[in-house]
Amino acid sequence: MPELWYGIIVLSLAAYVVLDGYDLGAGALHLWVARDDRERREVLAAIGPYWDANEVWLLAAGGALLVAFPRAMSAGLSGFYLGVFLILWCLIGRGVSIEVRSHVEQPLWRTFWDTMFCVSSALLPVFFGVALANLIRGVPLTADGWFQLTLFTHFAPHAPVGLLDWYTVLAGVFALVALTAHGATFLAWRTEGAVHARSARAARVLYAAVVVLWIALTAATIAVRPGLLAALPQRPLAMLAAALALAGLVTVFVATARGRSLHAFLGSSTFLAGMLVATAACLFPALVPSIEGAGPPITAYDGGATDRGLATALGWWVAGFPLILAYFFVTYRLHRGKVKVGAEGY
Repeated sequence: MPELWYGIIVLSLAAYVVLDGYDLGAGALHLWVARDDRERREVLAAIGPYWDANEVWLLAAGGALLVAFPRAMSAGLSGFYLGVFLILWCLIGRGVSIEVRSHVEQPLWRTFWDTMFCVSSALLPVFFGVALANLIRGVPLTADGWFQLTLFTHFAPHAPVGLLDWYTVLAGVFALVALTAHGATFLAWRTEGAVHARSARAARVLYAAVVVLWIALTAATIAVRPGLLAALPQRPLAMLAAALALAGLVTVFVATARGRSLHAFLGSSTFLAGMLVATAACLFPALVPSIEGAGPPITAYDGGATDRGLATALGWWVAGFPLILAYFFVTYRLHRGKVKVGAEGY
């Protein structure tokens, strides 16, 4: 049962990264691919029907973590206290920016909210990348399963560590570039004209940067936590996910070269999901890994609820998950095709 719930959480997080990732990337990129008010409303129209629904997957992952692994969630929320609030402020900033930027027909007003939308959208991938890198590197857990991190210490990924060091910053930069590239493939698929052309060019450039950063981050991970990638050959699911990620990356380059925007977006989605699943499979069973010299890690076997509680929660998940899928199917079906910009708003 713990293995199943671990998979449910990874599935929810992968769905969040793929789905909310493209509108985070579109937001971070929109000041460059959209040059006037109409084009910026076109970008907002492309993500408008989906952005708030996509965030449901983050809530689903958090809810599953609370139900299945409450000890891991309580340790993570307290240890990443500063990071959690920065993420919440950025999520709020994005939502407010999207909803109020067209309420006043004044250039200064709209420029302010467009900038806020861009900044908050760009910071969120960095924060998520830094958080994941902290888990890969390990955190200074005490013997009773708690930890506390300052913003930074000596900027090296060995004890005493903070939220930021050269490894976690590299991961944050990689996450920003990868999700911005993902957003570019989505905008190239959903838009027309100048925004489409600029997004397609941006996707090619950004994915070239993704390849370079992915190689650098992989080498850094081997140096910081060699046991993680050493486990890859012994874990078939991780190998399959890594192969899918590589195939998705190849698909992006082939599809963008041939002007097939939808295929490029699907390849980008496969790359992100495969990379995340492969990482999670290599980390299993650790939920909150421990840095060398600290206390024992919190795992799926000692950080969870009872088997009876997990079985009861699984019944509710089985009932609710098809409803989520149906909602997303209807939403994407209703808003299929190239986006059309209205006379006002998005």
